Formats: sequence, structure tokens, C-alpha cells
Amino acid sequence: MRLFLAIDLPGEIKDYLFEIEKKMREAKVTWVAKKNLHLTVKFLGNVSSVRLSLVKEKIKIKHPSLDVSLGTIGFFPNKKNPKVLWISIEPEQKVILFQQKIDEQLLSLFPNEQRFQAHITLGRIKSVRRREEFFQSIENIQIEPKRFTIASFQLVKSELKSTGPKYTTLENVTLSKM
Repeated sequence: MRLFLAIDLPGEIKDYLFEIEKKMREAKVTWVAKKNLHLTVKFLGNVSSVRLSLVKEKIKIKHPSLDVSLGTIGFFPNKKNPKVLWISIEPEQKVILFQQKIDEQLLSLFPNEQRFQAHITLGRIKSVRRREEFFQSIENIQIEPKRFTIASFQLVKSELKSTGPKYTTLENVTLSKM
């Protein structure tokens, strides 16, 4: 099974991000479906059913809920060669500390540490028709620092289909209210 750990987003945040996507021009982008918008905490890759029970046990961590907000638009790998369009989460350090706690729990099962940046992927850029106009449309977008609380995270199974990925939540972990 192809698995990852993710933070689902409140409906109003998904709605807002969906509206943002409509403002971007001059690029061919494969947008993430509104229902699939999330913040990936850790990609686990292919996990056997034997290791699945270990993963479920190790992710039951104690951690306070996080109050965060939407940040700025960014690109992977960089602005000169944009392939992925995303929005940051602020304060990023809070999310990084939370992610590191999960990493520590899973270190024995997944020793290859991945670089982590708190972000929500909006879409994958296939091509940019007119670069200057594209980046101008991005710069004209003022992201509202919409606040939300991260109160849980999910263990998600991802099935890649011709119609796009299908996500199924296998486990939900609620964070403490401190």
C-alpha cells in the first residue's frame, strides 16, 4: 500500500484555495482536486500490511493542536523552473516541530529522513505560456492569512488512478487540546 501522513484542511480553507487557483493565468497546471487538498506531514511510500500495524501504533503521539494560517505562494524546485505551485503554512516552525516528532516515532521503520517544508500543494505546472504574465498574475494575488487549527492528522492510503489519486483514511489521530 502507498501511504502518507497528512493533515486534512477545513472546508472553508479548501474553498478559499480553490478560488485562488482560478486567479492564476498563463500556465497549464494540473490542479489538486479540492477534496484532496491537504498538508503532507510524511510520505511513507509502499508499506506492507505487516508493517501497517506498526505504523498505526507508532503514530499515536501526544502533541498539542496547532493554530496556523496560510502564508505565501511558492514553487518547487524554484521560481526559475516552477514545477509545483504551493502555499506555505505559518508559523512554519510549529509544523516542523510537530513533523519532527512524527519522524522520531517512525525512525526505526523509515530511516531515510526527507527534507520537510510545511506547504499545501495546489498544482503541478505542466507548462507556462507567457512567463511574465504568469508571474504577474501570481504577484497580484494577495493571500489572506486565513487561520485554522490543526487538531488531527491521518494515515492515508493513496491509489493512483487515471482519473487522479484516490485517498482513503486508514487511521485518524487526534491531537491534544492543551
